[in-house]
Amino acid sequence: MSNAASSPATPVANRGAITACVILAVIMQALDTTIANVALPYIQGSVSASADQINWVLTSYIVAAAIMTPPSGFLAAKFGRKRVLLAAIAGFVFASVLCGLAQSLNQIVAFRLLQGLFGASLVPLSQGILLDIYSAEERGSAMALFGVSVMVGPVLGPVIGGWLTDNISWRWVFYINIPIGALAFAGIVIYVTETKLDALAKLDWFGFGMMSLGIASLQLFLDRGEQLNWFASGEIVIEAIICAAAFYLLIVHTLTTEKSFVNPRLFLDRNFAVSMLFIFVIGITYLASLALMTPYLQTLMGYPVITAGIVMGPRGLGTMLCMFIVGKLIGKVDTRLLLVLGLGLTAWAMYDMTGWTPDVSQWTIVSVGFIQGAGLGFLFVPLTTIAFSTLPAHMRGDGTGLYNLSRNIGSSVGISIVSALLVENAQVNHENIAAYVTPFNRAFEATAAQGMNPLTAAGRAALNEVITLQSTIIAYIDDFKLLMLMSLAVIPLALLLRKPKVAPVMDHSAVME
Repeated sequence: MSNAASSPATPVANRGAITACVILAVIMQALDTTIANVALPYIQGSVSASADQINWVLTSYIVAAAIMTPPSGFLAAKFGRKRVLLAAIAGFVFASVLCGLAQSLNQIVAFRLLQGLFGASLVPLSQGILLDIYSAEERGSAMALFGVSVMVGPVLGPVIGGWLTDNISWRWVFYINIPIGALAFAGIVIYVTETKLDALAKLDWFGFGMMSLGIASLQLFLDRGEQLNWFASGEIVIEAIICAAAFYLLIVHTLTTEKSFVNPRLFLDRNFAVSMLFIFVIGITYLASLALMTPYLQTLMGYPVITAGIVMGPRGLGTMLCMFIVGKLIGKVDTRLLLVLGLGLTAWAMYDMTGWTPDVSQWTIVSVGFIQGAGLGFLFVPLTTIAFSTLPAHMRGDGTGLYNLSRNIGSSVGISIVSALLVENAQVNHENIAAYVTPFNRAFEATAAQGMNPLTAAGRAALNEVITLQSTIIAYIDDFKLLMLMSLAVIPLALLLRKPKVAPVMDHSAVME
């Protein structure tokens, strides 16, 4: 996203102020990726949403950000990077206020969609500014600071979100963006200079439109399928047809157009093509597991929201710590071994979670979360390094946009799938367990004295509550097992990756966006 060639020289005296302003914008966007997670049960109650519907609050934001990230470079070239960044900050804060004021599920999902559309360009444009104001020798340190600011979100998001929800209201997880956005906006107005406009900049609108339509219809299909009984619903059938048609037209257009939105030559590079699949699966395991943990801690285990936020925080610490360690190992250790280690740690954490019950200790939750975060730390940087190691320099700009699109779509698809499976498996498990609850099962003679007599209405109600709890626990175990198997399934793909001969000049946006 850098536009160093066209950027005016920035006075060294202003670099600190510019850095602080763009870092604030990045932190604001990074916080909103996770800060709403711990507040979901409270939002669910406020807007009267079901367990699978409330995750639309997460997926709508991710999908919108995924769609609007690739065109960020075009918008900056066409209208000026400073103008686009200011519009993004203002729109993001405005959408955040609307999210805080929302009174229904439809409203908050629509406003989160708007928030994602504006927030998509905050990270790549902020990074472009930092790359321009620092010399080549200083960019390593600048990108390290940039990376830390991005990772602050997963670390502080659950903690801050939990504290705000517990002490004020869940609406403040969105209102907190007002002071942060105001400071970033004012600083950018004062200190950042505008880039030159490119009147010849063009965007493949047909390709962009088909990609957006395909992703949006796919997400609606996954989000609403369980609620509408999948293909028994006319709406789901229509969404599936639109999705298939949009992606078909995108593929045909990509292969027959000289300058298409998606560069097909990217997939001729084996490392990049395999890494796209890798990052898709990582996207699933990363945010889908977070979406599962929040209701598990607060609903099944009865944790206060602030406690849930605190025990989830170490996950981000593990990621941040291991990203620093991996930064020192890159070039000294085979990158493929780091990937296998990261996937192994992630799978091990998920395996441990398949044995959890609501009686699991806080220490276990913290330690397993840290290990899972460490696994992600061993994945992000090595995978980005190897994905672009054999890609020609002139194709890296297109590659980073597509790479991050794959990660974001993986995250949104993963959340939708595990949420749908959680609801469906809980119902199936309830039915299977309840089949054994009869007045003729002598095992219930001992429970009759505890108020769970299947012969009385009160006893059946008490038994149903216990069965519902147990069936839900098993449904969570099934989801954790699925995420574990997905992590293990992609390990053999590491054999298809080629070891880079030399360390490439990296575009760090592939890791950070």
